[in-house]
Amino acid sequence: MTDVHVIGIRSKTKLTAKVLREAKNLLVVGCFCIGTNQVDVEFAAAHGIAVFNSPFANSRSVAELVIAEIITLARQLGDRSNEMHAGTWNKVSAKCWEVRGKTLGIVGYGHIGSQLSVLAEAMGMSVIYYDVVNLMAMGTAHQVATLDQLLNEADFVTLHVPELPETKDMISGPQLAQMKDGSYLINASRGTVVDIPALINAMRSGKIAGAALDVYPNEPRANGDYFTSNLNGFEEDLRSVKNIILTPHIGGSTEEAQRAIGLEGMFNPLLHIRATLTNRRC
Repeated sequence: MTDVHVIGIRSKTKLTAKVLREAKNLLVVGCFCIGTNQVDVEFAAAHGIAVFNSPFANSRSVAELVIAEIITLARQLGDRSNEMHAGTWNKVSAKCWEVRGKTLGIVGYGHIGSQLSVLAEAMGMSVIYYDVVNLMAMGTAHQVATLDQLLNEADFVTLHVPELPETKDMISGPQLAQMKDGSYLINASRGTVVDIPALINAMRSGKIAGAALDVYPNEPRANGDYFTSNLNGFEEDLRSVKNIILTPHIGGSTEEAQRAIGLEGMFNPLLHIRATLTNRRC
């Protein structure tokens, strides 16, 4: 019997059609992450290669990160911490808020968005969400009909959508203008979803009071001093903005999530191999 092969990859590894074409006995690909956009899935499907991802494993970790960022932005904790590290004591309460009673707008109500909804309500926030399909609400959250309605009503907007042609620059100048004055934007989905230069301008004008970005259009392929303007061109301007949290794509970077991703990412591929070999023997 011909040997069959399985490949497990993380989000930075690209399996293009050129790569897959050389994998003569490849049966299945396991993606240890939420998405499969790093794999040419059309080529894989046409050549009988199954592609699996890990859509559930890190959703809690991402939701908890967003909760932490909501509180951090509302209290300007990042700026106060940076000031203290520089030796400056700056005790202020102006434009610092409790999150209780504020409205959280969730764009994309999937595994992460729905878990986030429950956590936010537990802290006393009102939750609205927008999705391209009708989805059952968790708790007392309710779905709104349009993205503009969500942007008009939310104090905090958080994005949880996949990278698709229709989500590219989903939040750009016109959408930022629709947001409430002094509102906050969080993106822990994909780097292409937010027009970051437009966000910088909106923050400098005071329209947007704070933002948190965990993802970027182009990201370094390794740890190190690589987050420079050679990457996207806006990095220096981005670092100059006040009350902005910049993290290196760590939404799912917890011990628990990584363990679950490893188990989930391999379990389904192994089941697929077992079923395939059983069918061949039959």
